[in-house]
Amino acid sequence: MSDTVESVIVAIDGPSGTGKSSTSKAVAAALGLSYLDTGAQYRAITWWMISNGVDVQDAAAVATAAAKPAIVSGTDPAAPGITVDGVDAAGPIRTQDVTSKVSAVSAVPEVRARITELQRSIAAAAEKGIVVEGRDIGTTVLPDAQLKIFLTASPEARAARRSGELKGSDVAATREALIKRDAADSSRKTSPLAKADDAVEVDTTDLTLQQVVECVVTLVEEKRAAR
Repeated sequence: MSDTVESVIVAIDGPSGTGKSSTSKAVAAALGLSYLDTGAQYRAITWWMISNGVDVQDAAAVATAAAKPAIVSGTDPAAPGITVDGVDAAGPIRTQDVTSKVSAVSAVPEVRARITELQRSIAAAAEKGIVVEGRDIGTTVLPDAQLKIFLTASPEARAARRSGELKGSDVAATREALIKRDAADSSRKTSPLAKADDAVEVDTTDLTLQQVVECVVTLVEEKRAAR
């Protein structure tokens, strides 16, 4: 008789600045699961496009180049890491230049198809289960995930958190950028940012990270107990 817990797939979606990455990493670590930051994959392909002189406003050029970069995502929540063509991209993908262009690249259907396929293969290979965070995981990438969480927070709280992450950025400008990016990500035709019908919504505005993590861990344990 096996004493291992059945593997579980947890999808955590929501706009930026809601605490998705911190929550997802901490939940994965607490439960002994793998972790995947899908936003980093879209940032990685965007960084590759910029580095290789592809005009990110030219959807046809982006579509043609979508299959070229080799993106490898680490799934250890303690040190996820990401490489593009063998180069460590963890730092470069967090620049303002990439942040301002990632929505345009992410909206191209060929890019989404490529990255979605990559995400599904990583989730399928996670033996103990995985926490996958993004914008369309529960709706498009892993619609059969056992647990779907949708994190929300007020624009003010999100801007304060995000400007704390992006050193030296101004909160008001960050808030404007977040609202603009939400609009772009929610209105794109392919896999828009959306809450799955069966997702549990968690408003993180007034919660500490620890409270959000405890809430999600409890939800996962309840799901496991019910199976």
